[in-house]
Amino acid sequence: MTKLKEMLKRHEGVRQFVYQCTANKLTIGVGRNIDKDGGIGLSLDEINYLLDTDIVRCLRELSVFSWFSDLDEVRQDAMVSMCFNLGLPRLKGFELALNAMSLGLYEEAASEFLDSKWASQVGNRANELAEMIKTGDYPEE
Repeated sequence: MTKLKEMLKRHEGVRQFVYQCTANKLTIGVGRNIDKDGGIGLSLDEINYLLDTDIVRCLRELSVFSWFSDLDEVRQDAMVSMCFNLGLPRLKGFELALNAMSLGLYEEAASEFLDSKWASQVGNRANELAEMIKTGDYPEE
């Protein structure tokens, strides 16, 4: 299998980012055609693997905040969702909200997160996450 993988990588190339192959199809990785017209896309297992690795990445990134590990699970999940959506550099821009989080002032933090361009862009997602931060409870489904 190792020789096969090496050969396929040599033939197809290895790309981290989406590109158009010579057949003009959206492709990624080692020749994976993900084009919606005739491509194989991603399997549910692959999608879940990517999601799991992204969650682990966000958890690792959020550890830069000394207070993060002291949060309850619900508030940690809200912060992971924001980090996932915004990326850590943009999330760090919410200085007032993050300061309030560090002090356990969750109602204030929620209000600060909602008072942002991000909240107007993502709509109900921001409301849901702010409520999780404010109350420490998951929203009722």
